[in-house]
Amino acid sequence: MKTSIGKHKSGHWVAIFGLVVQGVVIACPAIGDEPKTDVLKTASNPFSIQLTDVTQQSGIGFIHNSGASGRGYIVEAMTGGLAIFDYDNDGLLDIYFTNGAPLKGSKEPVDSLRHALYRNLGQMRFEDVTEEAGLVFRGYGLGAVVADYDNDGDQDLFVTNFGPNALFRNNGDKTFTNVTESAGVGGMDPVGAGACFLDIDRDGLLDLFVASYVDFSDENHVPVLSKGQYLMAGPQYYEKRPDRLYRNRGDGTFEDISESSGIAVIKGPGMGVLSADFDDDGDADIFVAQDGSPNLLFQNDGTGKFEEVGLLCGVASNFEGKINGSMGVDCADYDGDGRLDLFVTNYQSEMPVLYRNIGGGLFEDATRKAQIPSSLYPHVNWGTGFIDFDNDGNRDIFIANGHFDRVELMDDRTSLKVPNFLLRNNGQGKFTNISSEAGKAMAIIESSRGAGFDDLDNDGDIDVVVLNSNAAPSILRNDSKTSNHWLQLELRGTKSNRDGVGSRVKLRVGDRTISDEVHRGRGYQSHFGSVLSFGLGAQAAVEEIEVTWPSGLKEKFGKRQADQRILVEEGTGK
Repeated sequence: MKTSIGKHKSGHWVAIFGLVVQGVVIACPAIGDEPKTDVLKTASNPFSIQLTDVTQQSGIGFIHNSGASGRGYIVEAMTGGLAIFDYDNDGLLDIYFTNGAPLKGSKEPVDSLRHALYRNLGQMRFEDVTEEAGLVFRGYGLGAVVADYDNDGDQDLFVTNFGPNALFRNNGDKTFTNVTESAGVGGMDPVGAGACFLDIDRDGLLDLFVASYVDFSDENHVPVLSKGQYLMAGPQYYEKRPDRLYRNRGDGTFEDISESSGIAVIKGPGMGVLSADFDDDGDADIFVAQDGSPNLLFQNDGTGKFEEVGLLCGVASNFEGKINGSMGVDCADYDGDGRLDLFVTNYQSEMPVLYRNIGGGLFEDATRKAQIPSSLYPHVNWGTGFIDFDNDGNRDIFIANGHFDRVELMDDRTSLKVPNFLLRNNGQGKFTNISSEAGKAMAIIESSRGAGFDDLDNDGDIDVVVLNSNAAPSILRNDSKTSNHWLQLELRGTKSNRDGVGSRVKLRVGDRTISDEVHRGRGYQSHFGSVLSFGLGAQAAVEEIEVTWPSGLKEKFGKRQADQRILVEEGTGK
């Protein structure tokens, strides 16, 4: 009898026993089998994407610590997310890492762990500015999201925790103030998760959605002992909690409208979240990746009232109807049809799922069709992003992997620490696993969680930051050798919210159209992509930029040369 970690039929985390009969081992399903073609012979060489590990020379000395005590508390697995944003408006993107805190029974000193903010000095060099920025925070961090919620021109920070959540208002002088209590967003839930800012009613004010996980505490901890070690009990052992929605009053405070908006009708366990206009009706919907329960899609009626339609729209489960342990989520138009598709990471012995948007607010499971590789099947997947790493105009996929138990002692298909994955989009709706060809940085072996993707060195391509559990992060510089062009857009709303969150952007590039939308909060309980980045391939100019703002204004901006970052302000087009 062979011991392994897996899930029972309802998709929850449990210790199970798999029987090996007469030496026969049941193989992984054939979903997304690896392509048989020689990638060297394809028209567009996948070796053009190259990532370089620059962690040691980056100046980032942060070490994540889950605060574990050996008892296997469920929150140890969930920490943590990260946020990439320009906190001081100097044109360089900075990094915020969430951290754990000593759990009951831990030998760590009470005040030994804190979250960290690193200021970008340029050239992929960073310095720790946590103390001078007023962000010395020692809550048990799970996720982070950033937005200018008060429309004053700088980026504010919201952190979800095991315990009260925290909102830090940016003072505009490189410091922050903790305004959680006065803003009214601390929350009543013991375990937070992903969060996102969005404008639910298009009034120009950013509201706040916060996913809730389970009702866990030191007192109701469920120990699971196997082979002399404690494993983490899954969410099915705890009561679920409803998610939270806070309406921005415009005076620095928020109103909890979870009940009246329809959000609180459904209970967790929520993890990664993302807001986007999935049904193309002009308002912000909300997707919630749920751990062992059907994924949620809250459809907005345009006034900030929501109906949960995940099952009806095809995103509650995979194509077999299996409910997965979903972790992270990102969206993009991966196939060039103008609609936003979803990629959702899942638990061990489950494939991540690519939900293709087929229009009318409906999705199909395109995981097999897109050839998402079955080599992902054994691992737990966390952070993810639809990122065009080689600027060819096609969105690739990065996936962060890692377990939280010493699973290799019970299941030899995976391990606590494993490499991450990079899938290249071939431009025809299919992906190729190029992880082993994309540079030594992809050979890093850690237990990864949140991941963020942005142009950290302002050279026109997207770099990678990965938060690794109980280890240093990974800072990966994009050194792809390509002649492809790019364009980056920073949106500024006037009638709409200042960040332009919820704006839909379309670029006319040669004979094709490339689309994207402005988000705040995505991936695995993380934030990245405040500046929209578009790969243009061989095109040295964009013929036209079309922006549909949350206010309803649709305007066009004329031809722009490639290879620059430009500011697009609402009301200045035609």
